[in-house]
Amino acid sequence: MRLLYVTDTHLRGVAPRNRTDDFAATLKAKLHEVVDLANRLEVAAVLHGGDIFDVPMPGLAATGEFAGILRRLRAPLYIVPGNHDLHGQNPSTLTRTLLGFLGRWEVIMILDRKPVYLDDGNVRVQITGAPYHFAIDDDGRDYVIEKHNCDVAVHICHGALLDRGFGPMVKFTLIDDIAMLTEADYTLCGHYHLGYPEVYREGKWFLNPGAMVRLSASQAEMERWPSVVVLFVEGERARHEIIRLKSARPGLEVLDRSRIEDTSFRARKRQEFLQVIRQITAHAGYMARTDPEAILFHVLNGMKDIPEFAQVQEEVSSLWGEVLGEEAESCGG
Repeated sequence: MRLLYVTDTHLRGVAPRNRTDDFAATLKAKLHEVVDLANRLEVAAVLHGGDIFDVPMPGLAATGEFAGILRRLRAPLYIVPGNHDLHGQNPSTLTRTLLGFLGRWEVIMILDRKPVYLDDGNVRVQITGAPYHFAIDDDGRDYVIEKHNCDVAVHICHGALLDRGFGPMVKFTLIDDIAMLTEADYTLCGHYHLGYPEVYREGKWFLNPGAMVRLSASQAEMERWPSVVVLFVEGERARHEIIRLKSARPGLEVLDRSRIEDTSFRARKRQEFLQVIRQITAHAGYMARTDPEAILFHVLNGMKDIPEFAQVQEEVSSLWGEVLGEEAESCGG
């Protein structure tokens, strides 16, 4: 038995500001490739990790074209709802979304913790899902399932199940924390667009190939290649292959980093300017100075030798004007 897994397709008719290509055409080409691959491999099912659409109720014109491509699938499509598939990222709103509508008509099969079984007479595969909700990464329980009456168990999740941490301010669940608890042979993850290398823990696989579509122009996205996963199930054994999409293009050809680089440049210059102010105001000769404008222009006078002086002076003058305007408004002037 073969299964194909894809995640975070974010189907939409409007291009993100960081894309330089015909984004709608790119989405259609990728979707055609995924459907053709699934049909050629004669997969028993296509599994989707969530965020099939970019908004809960996408425009009908674009949706109609994408739906026409998906109708070519010869296998059923199973999906866990992602946060973008819901209004306000609230699972209770699923019935008021396009995904919920397609689920009610069984055009798409929506997964939850209730097992679905695929049986071709040779192998029996259990499929379960962990849809997105606000507390999915509070305790990790959504990533843990039991295996019943099957050869291979596959669990599909839309949450921040990661191979490593990303700082104390981000909610996530570490694979190492749930690997011993779950009985799924394969845990297929979505939500985290960058994906990560295959993880093998406690005799189980944890895979996230990353989003089918690149929405940002981060350096990591520039270097990443959109891919899908194919599972090959034979008896009680399963293996997988990660397949790079041929219709995808190198990041440098379709992503524009100019806005990111401009923002980074401005942030760096602001930090340099603030550092100079701290140094001057800490000097004994300026401890008593209380005129902000005098301090400001004294600092500028000391920066005339830097190559970007004209640009810094223009931006500082503009920001200073905004500050004075805001103060006038707050006083009713």
